Amino acid sequence: MEKIISCFIPVEGNEDFTTTVNQLLDTGLVEKIFLLSAEKPCIIPENCEWIECKNFYSTGAIKFIGNNARSKYSLIYTKTSPLQLGAYSLERFVNIAEDTRAGLVYSDYYEKKNGELHPHPVIDYQEGSLRDDFNFGSVLFYTTEALKNGIAKFSHEFNFAGFYDLRLKVSQTCQLFRIPEFLYTETELDTRKSGEKQFDYVDPKNREVQIEMEKACTQHLKETGGYLNPEFDKIEFDKDNFELEASVVIPVRNRVRTIEDAIKSVLMQKTRFKFNLIIVNNHSTDGTGEIIEKYAVKSDLIVHIIPERHDLCIGGCWTAAVMDTRCGRFAVQLDSDDLYIDENTLQKTVDAFYEQQCAMVVGSYKIVNIDLETIPPGIIDHREWTPDNGRNNALRINGLGAPRAFYTPVLRRIKVPNVSYGEDYAAGLAISRNYQIGRIYEPLYLCRRWDGNSDAAVDIVKQNAYNTYKDRIRSIELAARKIKNKQTTIL
Repeated sequence: MEKIISCFIPVEGNEDFTTTVNQLLDTGLVEKIFLLSAEKPCIIPENCEWIECKNFYSTGAIKFIGNNARSKYSLIYTKTSPLQLGAYSLERFVNIAEDTRAGLVYSDYYEKKNGELHPHPVIDYQEGSLRDDFNFGSVLFYTTEALKNGIAKFSHEFNFAGFYDLRLKVSQTCQLFRIPEFLYTETELDTRKSGEKQFDYVDPKNREVQIEMEKACTQHLKETGGYLNPEFDKIEFDKDNFELEASVVIPVRNRVRTIEDAIKSVLMQKTRFKFNLIIVNNHSTDGTGEIIEKYAVKSDLIVHIIPERHDLCIGGCWTAAVMDTRCGRFAVQLDSDDLYIDENTLQKTVDAFYEQQCAMVVGSYKIVNIDLETIPPGIIDHREWTPDNGRNNALRINGLGAPRAFYTPVLRRIKVPNVSYGEDYAAGLAISRNYQIGRIYEPLYLCRRWDGNSDAAVDIVKQNAYNTYKDRIRSIELAARKIKNKQTTIL
């Protein structure tokens, strides 16, 4: 059997990597295995070579890999725990790479959690798959030609964004192809629920990492025609007539446990303008509607809408509220699980529109439990956003933050997609294509994390569906931005 693969694996300690090495060599396809670590292992098995590498995810490490990749294919295993290959799986990688001529091939896999085996399908890569946390699994199977060509395009030295930069560079000229088969098993040590993982990228300790990821993504957008210069359409707030200055919008279905707190937090708002509260009750059956009505009969601030349609998701409920003639000049979000942090939130939000001359405002929030006690990671302020590059970096991250508020005429033109996940992100990306998005970096509301949240503990199938949708939204937005740039060039 022809040996056509060079393998590169990170090493910690002197035990676990030998299991991976033996698995790879037993296939008969591996020419050589390179062990990457800061210190030389005590044991270097036959057909293995050590490469000194202090940071496996750095640009320097990627360059080391490129310089030592001499076989037709290069396999990079990104974990230090033992890899277990499926039967003839490496042959499968080779065959698919040959058949598709893809620059990078990856596959579904099994993950071992607490001693149990679980299938972990991944998703297909598309142009909008710009998230730096896109999950390829831990086995990356490159053609060495694509690997070296990608490295040749490097223009920055990164400590953390080396692999991300490589993937972006390779994707510019090559296909990244997923094999929908479970070809190996890896050990998963991070057993947190999905809702606990989703804020990792805004954790202050990861700030330096995020700066590098943003730089790599921005460079990629410039190279592929999707980058937007910091030039924005102007907003004329006095152009349209509104009876009310603002409307708080709450879409809700079966939140009997939390809706009353949300309503109270709106009714306590102190403002220098008139506002109302539009609650779109999407046919609740648990008593939520009765609670809304209890408050509606007491306060003329509350507009209780029960849609005639039965096919509305959260986004559709948002559009129903915004298109209603009773909606104010600014539509301000509040989820039915959450509540404003104090009586000044609405005033601060509206003030930000005028001060920052923007079509959308995004605030900051504090993570709390059902009893409103602060829980990690605490305040989420999305300080990665900058006025000049925020809308470009928005294509890399999975959300823009909260609470969100919109200039109603703009949102009426765009409308919110009728989905229940990513609807706000889709609207925000579309708005940012032409308009500035304002930011408030102090916490404006309390975001409850509890078992009733729709994203508290999402299984892998639903996670994949969510991520595929957001990647598709990014793909659509990228296409629109490229067209915008071409039209601007022609003009």
